[in-house]
Amino acid sequence: MSAVSYLESIVVGALQGVSELFPVSSLGHSVLLPALVGGSWGRDLSIGKDSPYLAVLVAMHVATAIALILFFRRDWVRIVTGLWTSIRRREVRTADQRLAWLLILATIPVGIAGLLLESLLRDVLGKPVPSAIFLALNGGVLFAAEKFSRKPKTDVSRTEETIDFSAEETMVMRAVTIDEATDVRLSKLSVKEAVLIGSAQILALLPGISRSGITMVAGLRRGLDHEDAARFAWLLATPVILAAGALKMPSLFTPENKPSLGPALVGSVVAFVASYISVRFLTKYFETRTLTPFAIYCAVAGIGSLIFFAVSGAA
Repeated sequence: MSAVSYLESIVVGALQGVSELFPVSSLGHSVLLPALVGGSWGRDLSIGKDSPYLAVLVAMHVATAIALILFFRRDWVRIVTGLWTSIRRREVRTADQRLAWLLILATIPVGIAGLLLESLLRDVLGKPVPSAIFLALNGGVLFAAEKFSRKPKTDVSRTEETIDFSAEETMVMRAVTIDEATDVRLSKLSVKEAVLIGSAQILALLPGISRSGITMVAGLRRGLDHEDAARFAWLLATPVILAAGALKMPSLFTPENKPSLGPALVGSVVAFVASYISVRFLTKYFETRTLTPFAIYCAVAGIGSLIFFAVSGAA
């Protein structure tokens, strides 16, 4: 197989960094891009077993996870600390302790499904036409979520919310950050609700179905608002992406993939920067806006790709 070039890795890295966090499916775009461009891109960027492109994509996904960890670093410090104190003291009392366990429990279903189904689904469906179909369906799901999802569980303004920190060790008054208030709200999800939201990530094994998008849809269906649903989706995605990277990163260092190591590094840096910028933008965007523009984009891009393949016979 052909090695991935530096230009290809830069373009794919930017695309992956954006499309992984925007609700538009990074895997679907990673399959559709080489098919639409054609030529050497179609040869170099072919997803399949032992493909250098697949190994490069894994490195880019890890870079995205690192960007998420950096952006939510204060949250992860509190969550990991909460998990540690929960295990050490054998208790689940604080919001951070409960959120840590909710994230773990919500990640288990997609972890099992990924181990059992990812390779099969990738090999069978990781082709341009199925990816375009699922991308269009992703748009339909996002649009339906906006039309039919439940309203947030509370109509109380965020500025008027009372956050209960009475379970914490000290009663010294302190300022409560917006992030802490959000995590307190997320920690109030039931175990069933958290697991259902996390399980939605299984659908993202289908190329064209967005991980962040489908998880947000599940959160909206459980009564979260857009901002909280997006935040929970990104927190859930981080351990999943890191675990997948830990399993698959060794394939990047095989002798046959050695020519792609340099492009993989450059593409990962681009993916990291694109991911960090994307999450900064989206956290502000979802404070007041909806999934509808992304729904329209996915529907148009998916149907447009199908028309292109039908006319050109490229797929």
